[in-house]
Amino acid sequence: MPRTTRRTDSSTEVSVTRVYDGSTYARVNSIGHEGERAFVLVPGIGVSSSYFERLAPILNEVGPVHALDLPGFGGVPHPGSALSIRGYADLLGKAIDKLGLRDPVLVGHSMGTQIVADLASRRPGISTIVLIGPVVNAAERRIGLQGLRFAQSAWHETLRVKVLAVSGYIFCGPKWFSRVLPEMMRYPIEEQLPQVIAHTLVIRGEHDAVSPRDWVERVSDLVPRSRSWEMPGAAHSVMHAQAEEVARLCVDHVRQPPADDDRLRHFPEHALDSGDDSLTLGQAVRATKARIAETVGILTDDDEMLERGKTAHAEALQEPHEG
Repeated sequence: MPRTTRRTDSSTEVSVTRVYDGSTYARVNSIGHEGERAFVLVPGIGVSSSYFERLAPILNEVGPVHALDLPGFGGVPHPGSALSIRGYADLLGKAIDKLGLRDPVLVGHSMGTQIVADLASRRPGISTIVLIGPVVNAAERRIGLQGLRFAQSAWHETLRVKVLAVSGYIFCGPKWFSRVLPEMMRYPIEEQLPQVIAHTLVIRGEHDAVSPRDWVERVSDLVPRSRSWEMPGAAHSVMHAQAEEVARLCVDHVRQPPADDDRLRHFPEHALDSGDDSLTLGQAVRATKARIAETVGILTDDDEMLERGKTAHAEALQEPHEG
């Protein structure tokens, strides 16, 4: 049975670099330098690397973590025309090469699962991937229906995730979102998955209507070597709500490749982390100030200020709770 991992020695210093493809670039937010395996985190449509703010420090106990902000999202400028999923995947490949990473663990969430799966299907050297809330359910590939499923999932999300989502969509803007959405909707991930030879971990939240149970089971079945888990109480952004448990599953997956049994496993509620993740008043004030600094860094195109803001935010979140 997976045990949750605790944050003990993760870095709070964030470095920001850019990986260019012509005039288009992805922003890479990195923590840590050493460890047994590097992780590369790819967020979904409309949002930023901040969705991984709770997961990244825990994974950093194992190795360096690089969370991407893709073109058009998180304040990164978008090109004149919408990028395809293949285009985003190619940029992810360039980031891996630019960072000099050898066989990193690729972790994708939502649309990020399409990007990760597309690259992994073409790069046999990638041996380990994690797909969190994979999209789009082939049985419900209609924009209106997916909007309804997203709303159903959002009802079960934490307030923190809702705030992150709203701020992400504001930076993205409706014009770019509406250009990329059709690319995500039409991408047939189910056709790419059989070409993925990497050991694959698939994770969904119990209340994730965007990535329902039968769809996740199909995704897992399509990948030659996979295992899948369902997390109780969580929705689409399970890696934020249940960061400790998702990190433990990722680390166990890296260290123990999947066996032939690819049935969907249900994470037991009694094994969930029971720690208090609420912030003290002092932490909340420092985290808010840091988030403002991040925003100013994005608006002024100042990566150094962005680094300072992200580092201060990470420090605020990891401070010991005071009475």
